[in-house]
Amino acid sequence: MGMADIAEVLWRDVLKHNPANPIWWDRDRFILSNGHASMLLYSLLHLTGYPLSIEDIRQFRQYGSKTPGHPEHEPHLGIETTTGPLGQGIANGVGMALAERALAATFNRPGHQIVDHHTYVFLGDGCMMEGISHEVCSFAGTQKLGKLIAFYDDNGISIDGKTRGWFTDDTPRRFEAYGWHVIPRVDGHDADAISKAIAAARDEHERPTLICCQTIIGWGAPNKQGSQSMHGEAMGEAEVAATRRNLGWNHPPFEIPADIKAAWDCRPRGAKAEQDWQGRFAQYKAAFPDLAAEFERRMRGELPAGFASLARSETAKAQAAGASLATRQSSQAALNAIGPLLPELIGGSADLTPSNGTLRKDSTILSAQDPAGNYVHYGVREFGMSAMMTGLCLHGGFIPYGGTFLTFSDYARNAVRMAALMRQGVVFVYTHDSIGLGEDGPTHQPIEHVASMRLIPGLDLWRPCDAVETTAAWGAAVIDRQRPTCLVLTRQAVNGESRDPSQLELIQRGAYVLIDPAGGTPEALVLASGSEVGIAAEAVRALNAAGRRIRLVSVPSTTVFERQDAAYRESVLPAAVTRRVAVEAGARDSWWRYVGLDGKVVGIDHFGASAPAKELFKRYGFTADNVRGTIESVLKK
Repeated sequence: MGMADIAEVLWRDVLKHNPANPIWWDRDRFILSNGHASMLLYSLLHLTGYPLSIEDIRQFRQYGSKTPGHPEHEPHLGIETTTGPLGQGIANGVGMALAERALAATFNRPGHQIVDHHTYVFLGDGCMMEGISHEVCSFAGTQKLGKLIAFYDDNGISIDGKTRGWFTDDTPRRFEAYGWHVIPRVDGHDADAISKAIAAARDEHERPTLICCQTIIGWGAPNKQGSQSMHGEAMGEAEVAATRRNLGWNHPPFEIPADIKAAWDCRPRGAKAEQDWQGRFAQYKAAFPDLAAEFERRMRGELPAGFASLARSETAKAQAAGASLATRQSSQAALNAIGPLLPELIGGSADLTPSNGTLRKDSTILSAQDPAGNYVHYGVREFGMSAMMTGLCLHGGFIPYGGTFLTFSDYARNAVRMAALMRQGVVFVYTHDSIGLGEDGPTHQPIEHVASMRLIPGLDLWRPCDAVETTAAWGAAVIDRQRPTCLVLTRQAVNGESRDPSQLELIQRGAYVLIDPAGGTPEALVLASGSEVGIAAEAVRALNAAGRRIRLVSVPSTTVFERQDAAYRESVLPAAVTRRVAVEAGARDSWWRYVGLDGKVVGIDHFGASAPAKELFKRYGFTADNVRGTIESVLKK
């Protein structure tokens, strides 16, 4: 209710959109970062002509409805992103604005502006208080994202009451310091003032704009407006009746008069806007057919022809090379191989580029001065980087990847979760994956991180053991556009493992038999991931040479393996073989499902220490001798 007047001006008079085709490529993007105001968005979508019915409105917050408590990404309904965790909407918006500018710099030509739209964001006090808003708005100012326009709902109220007790920032000056164009003290209930502010914002091309709208939460409710009770509590029948009288609204609930409905219908105007754009695009296509075809491919989310074949070929090349490298180095080599074929691959790092190995040979730095670049220096902003990458993905035309240390994934975790919730194919590159990073000590040594991230639904996690699995993991991450991927990589060098061509193909299934003994059914199964595969392989080979029958299964991705059919899973981990050991330099919890209560896990459930990696591995039992002894102990059962 407090932002309704702002929304009315923006959606009816300014926003470029076509409700009959919500996924038109050159539409403006609208994001409700303060997602608890979801009914405002649903009302706008219904009134302007999107396929959201009045019955859908009636089913607000009910199971299976199109109108959940917080907006959930559904582009065919006009919902650009999922919001609710405050601050992430504005972060997604920064990513979308970055995408628009980068695509425009790549594809537009003189007289042919085929990429030319704005990103509008509504946000409130909660978004402003969340630290991620600082990360991304500082970045947006540095990048000079002139087509990003944010409306700050300055109502001074949050769930606990009046915010002056805990939020006294001078927000306009804060954003001026970021390099934003700030329009302060706009009456959020004055349509003319709002219209003038939007016009001024659209006239500013070198800076993002913050329009500070002074509003009253629950405007129109005579007894409750301006109070925290309007933030999340039901108004109650008496206050609803009083509000209707106060506003002079005498129509029955859920009934919209025909004249009002017609006045709000944006389909005719939207259809004309898209038709005009289609005409311009046809001219562009005639003048620049190759560019137009590439633009269409990228916006449709299609990979270049032959990419899957290239990925397999590069995996085979890595096997032939047999290099002993840190998997972070192998990752960079894979990027150098696939990058030139993927102009949509936009990389970056949270100020750890040399350590993460995320800079490719074909990388050019994206900046305000070079907006067509393909590599982003995000600065020390892990959370912001992750949410902005999701915005890049949501916009279309890009496959974003970004790096940091695995332990710092904690900073970004909710953004990773949101990418999974929205099924966005972001690639999170996490290096320095275990105590194997050594001397930096327990503050930087991940323990619980891999196990906990495996719990996020819809997220693929790969922990490859060598250059071959790393290259295969990159191929899988790029090809699967329906879920995000975490690539978990070592700081220390690892040896390459031997494989035949059939084993190379099976890597894509998440787990496969790396060493199989001669002489029939294995006596025991050993499962390992990452740098511990080499340690386990040494132990298994020694036992097999001594006459035992031990199978080693490399498990680069438990999440992918769990999606395989039952027959394949049984072929790799036969249920009849119950003597099992798992080896991973991290928390043990995620491995018990594979080894059973009678199995054993060589893992680490405590923090590490500052020491050379080889010493830590020895002290904590990650040696071939200890793994061999553990296997022998289960064989005695």
